[in-house]
Amino acid sequence: MDFRLRPIYQERASDSNTLCVIFVEKIDVVSPITDNFDSVLFIITKEGDVPVFTKHYMFDDEKKAAMHIITEKQLQKWIVAGYNKKIVEWLLNGKVLFDRNEYIETVKKSLQQNSFEWKETKLGVEYSKLLRKYQECKVCYRDRNYYDAYNHMVATLHYLARMIVIQDNRYPEVMVWNQLKYDTVIYELYKNFVTSNLAIEQRIKGLFNYVEQFIEMNQEQSAKHIVKIMEREDHWSIQQLHEDEDLKIYSVNLEFFIEFLVQKGYINIERVETKSNGVYHRYYSVK
Repeated sequence: MDFRLRPIYQERASDSNTLCVIFVEKIDVVSPITDNFDSVLFIITKEGDVPVFTKHYMFDDEKKAAMHIITEKQLQKWIVAGYNKKIVEWLLNGKVLFDRNEYIETVKKSLQQNSFEWKETKLGVEYSKLLRKYQECKVCYRDRNYYDAYNHMVATLHYLARMIVIQDNRYPEVMVWNQLKYDTVIYELYKNFVTSNLAIEQRIKGLFNYVEQFIEMNQEQSAKHIVKIMEREDHWSIQQLHEDEDLKIYSVNLEFFIEFLVQKGYINIERVETKSNGVYHRYYSVK
């Protein structure tokens, strides 16, 4: 680490609110992991005025550094939702400069060992993403937009692969297919799909049964998190579901996932009359 960055991290490390400081250095000329910055200081705090705070620095005319300060709560959201995949790389491979009470070591162990405490939640989130991408693939295939269908199928297999890693009590990293080399079935399935000489439409069609069987076999396990949350109340409006802190991680896929679980019988519909004749409010409950 450049000595000019040392006072910045030391100031943060001396703050009792700071849990850890991680340093990430750019290795390649092109470095998506560091957003092409030469250095990154990744700082996790107990609390903060804002969940994410960022500063940029420059030195030696061309060198640039970024400092990202996030709260512990925000870190947990990102880990579960998987929306900021580069932080997993930072957590697992970054250089730990400061670690209060072995906080970051505990986090890393939960990602690497069989104590993955967010497994149930993460399965639901990845499953909801898989469902949407697969439906988008089928619509494009039906409309003969085969190249778009191909892209959606690649994304579908990606989420499917992430679920397999999670079921094995491991955290899905950025290079998820490298993690899955041990699972010869799904790895070879993906490899054959992207390297086959068959026409694109034939390759896509050949995977429909496999994906649909996977969706069917994993729906009960993947519904556990959202059903458990909904058991807290007798019934929910869709707005209440959107506002629940534990369900915000489903983001744009929440309503899509809710409708799927309604169709599969995990969630019930309650109709409540409105002022308009024949029009009802739609509420949701679980058995």
